[in-house]
Amino acid sequence: MGKVVFMFPGQGAQYVGMAKDFYDQFEDSREVFEQASKALGFSMEELCFEENEKINMTEYTQAAMVTASIAILKQVEKAGIKADMTAGLSLGEYCALVANGTMSFEDAVKVVRQRGILMQDTVPLGQGAMAAVLGTKKELIEEICEQTEGIVTIANYNCPGQIVISGETDAVKKAGESLKEAGARRVVPLKVSGPFHSYMLKEAGEKLLDVLKDVQINEPEVPYVANTTADFVTEAAQVKELLGKQVYSSVRWEQSVEKMLEDGADTFIEIGPGKTLSGFVKKVNRKVKILNIEKVEDLEKLKEVTSC
Repeated sequence: MGKVVFMFPGQGAQYVGMAKDFYDQFEDSREVFEQASKALGFSMEELCFEENEKINMTEYTQAAMVTASIAILKQVEKAGIKADMTAGLSLGEYCALVANGTMSFEDAVKVVRQRGILMQDTVPLGQGAMAAVLGTKKELIEEICEQTEGIVTIANYNCPGQIVISGETDAVKKAGESLKEAGARRVVPLKVSGPFHSYMLKEAGEKLLDVLKDVQINEPEVPYVANTTADFVTEAAQVKELLGKQVYSSVRWEQSVEKMLEDGADTFIEIGPGKTLSGFVKKVNRKVKILNIEKVEDLEKLKEVTSC
């Protein structure tokens, strides 16, 4: 058998009711929510399980996603599955750090709460935008972003045929029009509160380093792949700087998957809300085993791994 990857989704996959069945059925999953509530000073249960608007506000979404994903992770670990490497999309990188022992859950949920506030407040609403570009090559997108007046850059290399651009509202719009003229199948504006993973958030990334200053970072128990470099991180000393840069740098998810495949990964387990990452991995390589664990009933899928 090859190597197992634990991978964790980012912002955008959240919904009311995520991980509720884990909370109801497992004490250690329930403790994750209780720990988050205590650490942050508000009810994580109310945020995740009761209808509200806050769950889609960046300053709350990030902590909610990390809490739900780690509550689910507890049961994956209890099933006896061990990761050989971990990775996460943007916000999901914090879950990857919890999963491989680099950061405690309590520290992670506190940091992402501040990260969400910084990302939401650094650029005034309306001044930044993001758009998904479908059906064209990354080289063309890079070229058009470079030629477009204003700040616009690639925020996410998700998978072949799906890339997200980010930056100043007008620049993103102009780049989108140029891309459609150049043959992109679709350019879809995203409903987001800011130009995430663009240079406009450099100030937020630098302030995040202050938040991380006193956070304990342990040596990784297994390597994780950093978004900004698409390379393995095996030393604690690298972690904080990479997390700061991640806020305003491209998320190289497609390249990260390729790196893990090169290292022998053949089983990718997506842990948390949604199936977004499973879809991305499938577009990179259809031959690998891909599982997503989102509901308690999904734990049955883990037998496919333990029986190998």
